[in-house]
Amino acid sequence: MTSDQDLQDRITHHKPSDEGVQRILQMRRTILEASRAVHQLVPEGREQSLAFTKLEEALFWANAGIARHPDYQAEE
Repeated sequence: MTSDQDLQDRITHHKPSDEGVQRILQMRRTILEASRAVHQLVPEGREQSLAFTKLEEALFWANAGIARHPDYQAEE
């Protein structure tokens, strides 16, 4: 069951830690590389557009996960 605290946590802004900012920048570089591959390899059209959308969504959720869990230690 979802608590009120869970709901508040989902909509509250979470400022990333300094380490989190670095991980977010790394995610952006990775998603950009994947986006370039989609642009190069997938013909223009609905499929390419959806692939870009899903990459944007992946970046959004990855950034949220990084910011919401500042104590997480990324694997080397």
